[in-house]
Amino acid sequence: MGGSHRDSRSFFLPLTASGIKMSEICPMGAEFFKSKPDTDFMPLTHTKELFAKALKGKYALGAFNVNNMELLQGIVEACEEEKAPLMLQISKGARQYANPVYLKKLIEAAVSLSNIPIAVHLDHGDTFELCKDCIDEGFTSVMIDASHEPFEKNVEICRRVVEYAHKHDCVVEGELGHLVGAQFDDGEEGGNYSRSGHYTNPEEAVKFVRMSGVDSLAVAIGNSHGAYKFKGEQHLDLERLKAIKQALMDAGLGDYPLVLHGASSVPKDLVEEINRYGGKMGTDTAGVPEADIEVARRTGCTKVNIDTDLRLAMTAAIRKAFADNPKEFDPRKFLGPARTKVKELVRHKVRNVLCCSGHAFD
Repeated sequence: MGGSHRDSRSFFLPLTASGIKMSEICPMGAEFFKSKPDTDFMPLTHTKELFAKALKGKYALGAFNVNNMELLQGIVEACEEEKAPLMLQISKGARQYANPVYLKKLIEAAVSLSNIPIAVHLDHGDTFELCKDCIDEGFTSVMIDASHEPFEKNVEICRRVVEYAHKHDCVVEGELGHLVGAQFDDGEEGGNYSRSGHYTNPEEAVKFVRMSGVDSLAVAIGNSHGAYKFKGEQHLDLERLKAIKQALMDAGLGDYPLVLHGASSVPKDLVEEINRYGGKMGTDTAGVPEADIEVARRTGCTKVNIDTDLRLAMTAAIRKAFADNPKEFDPRKFLGPARTKVKELVRHKVRNVLCCSGHAFD
């Protein structure tokens, strides 16, 4: 399973560590894991290693959210063909939807069939307990999102996760600022970056990284989640991003890895296809321009999160399949095209936007 790029850390250690009772999921579950210990271990690549190479090579890692088999297959196959390093993200919602046991087995299969470096990351962990569960299960990276809390409380919560994670060879992503879109910045006074606004303040970013000890920082520069990110002009505050990066450099924190959440571009052709075949997404969808993501990548956004675009690709393909073949009831006939659409999207992202294609074995 892979080559020298694999880390010795194993993914999803025995699931009893996460508080899941195997006997409740499957009567033979506990015995299965006990009698076949090899199935409990899946080597992954450490995120720190991937970040260091991406910063050096001026490319970004695609962090793609997964919650079912077709998404996972499309993403991994695309990155395998492009020879691109990969971060698979699992959210709290995905764990609730698919069950950690199913996700474990799906990702084990993906890694066994692939040679590219793969890391597994908890996306938007909202409690210490959830982060701890994922760390104990063998995730190589977790995000603790306490950005909704006051600055001091955010630091406190992140620090607690960091202390536990670092003892278990896991890295931590934190977030400072609010992902509310470009229309919600409270403005700046006297040419300085506002401390009262929703966007990440460069000076506070330095303080936050030092006090919390997080290994990477998700910033708010006009990005937001979903398919309706902007009102009016679509843009990120790239000058603020440069100021954050420079502030971290000036503070002696080096080429510190930054993370861009809500980075889906919401392609108009996918939205139009969804609407053409019965969807009602309207005409006011808006995503992050790919040109902005390219600038963010060159500036030092090492990890770029993509979820909404994957959903749009799947939905467009499924709606078209339903419309073209209304008598069809075999799920393979519409999930197959959906998987292919996801694969095409991911290949475009890693090749033309993130520019990590060909860097799997750096």
